Parts: sequence; C-alpha cells; structure tokens
Amino acid sequence: MKKTILLFAFLSLSLNGFGQGLLSKKTNFSQQDTLRGSITPERAWWDLNYYHLDIAVNPDKKYISGKNTVQYKVLQPHHIMQIDLQPPLKITKVIQNDKTLPVKQDGNAWFISLNKKQNKGDIQSIDVYYEGYPKEAVNAPWDGGISWKKDSNDNHFVASSCQGLGASVWWPNKDHMYDEVDSMLISVNVPKELMNISNGRLRGVDSLPDNTNTYHWFVNNPINNYGVNINIGKYAQFSEVYKGENGDLDMSYYVLDYNLEKAKEHFTDAPKMMEAFEYWFGPYPFYKDGFKLVEVPYLGMEHQSSVTYGNQYKKGYLGRDLSGSGWGLKFDFIIIHESGHEWFANNITNKDIADMWIHESFTAYSESLFVDYYYGKQAGADYVVGTRRGVQNDRPIIGTYNVNNEGSGDMYYKGANMLHTLRQLINDDVKWRNILRDMNAEFYHQTVTTEQIENFLAEKSGLELHAFFNQYLRDTRIPVLEYTTNGRKLNYKWSNTVDDFTMPIQIAIDGKKQWITPTSTINTIKLKSKNASIKVSNDFYIDVKKL
Repeated sequence: MKKTILLFAFLSLSLNGFGQGLLSKKTNFSQQDTLRGSITPERAWWDLNYYHLDIAVNPDKKYISGKNTVQYKVLQPHHIMQIDLQPPLKITKVIQNDKTLPVKQDGNAWFISLNKKQNKGDIQSIDVYYEGYPKEAVNAPWDGGISWKKDSNDNHFVASSCQGLGASVWWPNKDHMYDEVDSMLISVNVPKELMNISNGRLRGVDSLPDNTNTYHWFVNNPINNYGVNINIGKYAQFSEVYKGENGDLDMSYYVLDYNLEKAKEHFTDAPKMMEAFEYWFGPYPFYKDGFKLVEVPYLGMEHQSSVTYGNQYKKGYLGRDLSGSGWGLKFDFIIIHESGHEWFANNITNKDIADMWIHESFTAYSESLFVDYYYGKQAGADYVVGTRRGVQNDRPIIGTYNVNNEGSGDMYYKGANMLHTLRQLINDDVKWRNILRDMNAEFYHQTVTTEQIENFLAEKSGLELHAFFNQYLRDTRIPVLEYTTNGRKLNYKWSNTVDDFTMPIQIAIDGKKQWITPTSTINTIKLKSKNASIKVSNDFYIDVKKL
C-alpha cells in the first residue's frame, strides 16, 4: 500500500516529552518508558477495583479540572502508590481518610506516600485532584490527546483519543494495560448547550445554576484505560434494539445534529456488524453497557461501548478500498473495524502493549470475516489477500516488553493474513468459527499474553504452531516456497524461514488440489505428466519462487 494512505498500520508518529503514540518506531528506551510500561513495585501491590472520574471540561479555555477517586484492594502491604498523569496536567493534591498525602513527581509518574497502614485484603480509596491544559491532539487518533475542534456551526466539538500515548494524557490513573478497573463512573461537567457522551449507560444529568450540565455515565464491565473517553458536542441521538445472542441489546447513535438524517441511513452497517460478529466471535461482550457509535472530529477509535466515528459517512476507508479487491467499498471501514475491537481489545485485552497484535490482527481479520458473512467465503478471502499490499515487513509484529512499545504496524494486515493462513491449516470452517467463539468465552473480560493466545490456538486446533508463530510474529521474513520440476518430479522446499518451519500448504497439480509439507530440505513427489501445471493457493501468506 502507498505510504500516503493514512491507516493505523502504516502511520508512525513520534511525540515530544515522555509520551509515545500509536505505532511509533522508538528503539531507545528511558526510565520513563520503564515506569510507564512495566509493572513497577508501586503498581504491583494493589489491585484496581473502581474509578469515579469527576471532571469539568472548559472548551473555551481547553482546560480540565476535577478528581479521580481510585478504589483498590491491597494485595501486599506497601506504602508507595504510583499514579500516572502526563504534563502539562498536574496533580494538585491527594486525599485519603481526609488527610493530604505527600506526592513526588517523576515525569509522568506520581508517587504517593500513604500514611494509613495498608493491610492485605483491605479495600481502600484515594482521591486524586488534578487540573491543567491537557496535550492537544496533533493528528488524532495516532498522535492523540484532546481534540479541541468546532463543528460546521461553530459549536465546540471535543473528543479524547489516547491509545499508545496513554489515558494519563488527560486523566490520572494506573496507566498500564495489565490491571483493568472492574467498573467506573464517569461524571463530566460541560456547558449547558453541549452534551458529553462517555462509556456505559447514562445514569443521569445534573443541571447546575452556573449554566452547565454534568453527565453521569456508568460502566458495569471491566474497561481498559485507553478505552475510556469523553465526547463533547451538540449531539442528536437515535437508537434501536438489536435482538442478539444474549437478548435485547441497546444500540444508540450520537451524531452532530445536522448529520442526523444522514446517519440514520448510513449507520445501518452497525446492526449488520453486530450480526456478523456475534456469529463469528460470540455474544457482544458488553450487553450491560449497551453499544454506542459516537461522531467525533477525528477518524475513529475503539472506545469500549462508546465506539467513535469520523469516516465522513463514506463506505470504505474515507471512500477508499484498502484491499483493492472491490469488497472494501461494501461497508464503512470505521464502523466495522472499530466495532470489531469490542471483542479483540476490549473483551480480550493485551497485558503488555508489545502484544498489541492480539487487538489488531484479529480485528483486521474481522473485516474479512464481515465480508465473508455477507458476500461469501471467496469474497472474504479476496479482501484479506488484497490487504497484503500494505505489509511492510519492516519490524517484528511483537514489540519490546515492559517499556510501552508496540510492534510493527504489520500487526494489522500481516497479522490478518497470518490468521487467514491458520484458517487454511485448520481446514475446517466450523472448527475455526468455534475457536474464535471459544477464545472470547475463555478470555472473557481478561487481559492476556501472546503465550496464552498461542497456546490456546495450538490446543484448540490440534496443530504444532510454535515455529508458525515465530515466523509470522517474531520474524520479518516471509516464507518462500522454492520448487522445480524435473521431468515427472516436483522438488520443493522452504527457504527464508525460522528453524523447524514445516508448514503444510495446498497446491494444485493440473487443477487437482493436494497438500504438501515442505521442510528446509528438498522434498520430491511424482507427477503424472512431464509438463504438469503447478499452482500454489494464495490463501497462504507466503512467497513462491520457481527455480
């Protein structure tokens, strides 16, 4: 794919200061990267239970102030707690049991000295007060923060986006993926003429005498930090009830008021998405919180139960087919891709962002499965094979652990094609579908590692996949099938592979399909004719070289 196409997989942006954005190619890591990306001793001793984020957002001043109440369970006695908040925002005070606690800042990390004894098993809470001018998004969602924009009628249009960069760019929290909060209340005060839409369900709206309203949204399910969002604008709303696998699902849509009629027609892709993905992946993981699609002033993001949308009401990716197959113009890319993350990113979440492929490879492949569901298996295959033109093979898909580092953007479409290849190896679509559904049940509302996902896929498929995952996740080379024909003999072998790579593939000899299992040494089979035609299935993500 041409580098001018702005897709998550192909855009690498560096940020100033301590922050790091989506898919940055950072290779030199600092103490700040370790404080952000590792389970430090000041994080490990407490388990996060509940947040109440209670803030006021002033769009005129581009200013946020308020507090986050952090409730936690003591796992081991300790007296120093790490909370993360990125400058220029500042923690102004921390309170526990009506006492102000000492706080020491080290870049993005704030270390709080707790006066009260922390006994194992205790449930405690602190109130973290903060304020300031949060980092303004330069090119959301890749170089994120807060987008302070105006709509076409000059009304404020504000939204957060912070994957990679971190939720601590706009609110104080335990900013590491491994520990998700169990539930959360999000209270956001905004000017009276505007609405705030956040995750979960609206519990109520307080109308205040200072010409502002406070919107209270409650999240019933575990949620990762970057999945939390605020969306502020002059919204209109419509909704429907989807009859899903787990009963009635509320699907609500918040769009700029002048886009209401357009959205009612265009957002029909949302229930279509739900039908296809419940088929492939199992029940939508957040029935208690409902599903929302919310218009924002940037392209979009997978915020849990509050998926954000900015694809300009076009099919494809801003009107383009990223696969070149034609099938990519049959659906709105942002509605399908970002909603796919409800299963892979929000339900199943990586513990370390180095394993972000778990989010992106499965979700990129969900685009193909959506096409498969509505237009047939060959159409889905054509779509995912078409996306290979975007693969760079520049870096391994898995990043560096414990320093908040993502792997290559190839986690999108190289990862999707890896999964498409695995589907061929399993060679049983009923089994493949059951594996995807079982995965979402097995790891329901959990944070996971690559090792867990690899082991699960190997066990459920019954295949030896160690070298397979090493090849596609940890190496940049694409396997090359080298072959020659010599009279009535076909000689073939793998090259450009990791050790012990013996993946079988399907070929057609004179139009008749059969499986072969190349190794790193030459294998031979007999042909029925001297001039037999050899065709290798393009459903396997490999290169082919006739010698």
